[in-house]
Amino acid sequence: MAHAHTTTDIIYGLYTDETDLLHAVKQAGDAHMDIWNVYTPFPVHGLDPLLGLSESRLHIAGFIFGSLGLLTAFLGMSWIFTRDWPVIFGGKPYWPVPSFIPITFELTVLFAAIGMVVTFYTVSGMGPGTMYPILDPRITDDKFCIAFDKTSMTGSDVDAINNFFENTGAAEIHSKEIA
Repeated sequence: MAHAHTTTDIIYGLYTDETDLLHAVKQAGDAHMDIWNVYTPFPVHGLDPLLGLSESRLHIAGFIFGSLGLLTAFLGMSWIFTRDWPVIFGGKPYWPVPSFIPITFELTVLFAAIGMVVTFYTVSGMGPGTMYPILDPRITDDKFCIAFDKTSMTGSDVDAINNFFENTGAAEIHSKEIA
């Protein structure tokens, strides 16, 4: 049995400058327009609050994974050197804590980095095999984009969106159906 794919009809405007994009997003927010998504080739400071997005909590995951790495390294080496393979040689102490510091630091950084990457991809829904539609390939290079879902819009709503793009300095306006 074949599954029916739903499509979304998108209208989007391309901007050449992040300042113009910020002003357009602010105007859209002030007019209570429902922005479907905003795409930028690099992070634009000040965009998240305009879109109503909360601050990322990824740093909390980094702290937790870093702490897990620190505990893994320190407790693992403590177990190895005091219980599993206790070797006293050359007058060194039985539990040489200062010599644990480099490996503890490295595992802290390794666990935090890998954990944050996995957490970011999981939360963002960008796992292996996930395919996202590309509205315009220039968005990843030098264009900024504001997109609206026009699937359930009337003709006057689409005209209002077109007027919005023209009034906010969009360099190009396009429509595209995505699956």
